[in-house]
Amino acid sequence: QVQLVESGGGLVQAGGSLRLSCAASGRSFSSCAMGWFRQAPGKEREFVVAISRSGGSTSYADSVKGRFTISRDNAKNTVYLQMNSLKPEDTAVYYCAVRSAYYSISIYEHAYDYWGQGTQVTVSS
Repeated sequence: QVQLVESGGGLVQAGGSLRLSCAASGRSFSSCAMGWFRQAPGKEREFVVAISRSGGSTSYADSVKGRFTISRDNAKNTVYLQMNSLKPEDTAVYYCAVRSAYYSISIYEHAYDYWGQGTQVTVSS
């Protein structure tokens, strides 16, 4: 059974940093594009960043460019999201997602087949 488990969320002051991790189990995801989405209170879930199966291609939402960095370790079946210069508007539940094998990265929620349960990130002003 496929399972994605996010960790690393928490409360941080504006300007601070957090590193999220998403550990996948149940199968190898080295052939799958992976992404992070987030959902703030009262808002729809939105795309944050995605990474190709090799890690050689990435796509970032404009709101996080230059502040967030995605990476992956296929040997550990894990994807990471380094978040720097955090802002109060980054407060949200962050979700990890995986596409089916061999598809390219996507910014669209419906393109992803597996989702984690989410981890809360709260940025205080």
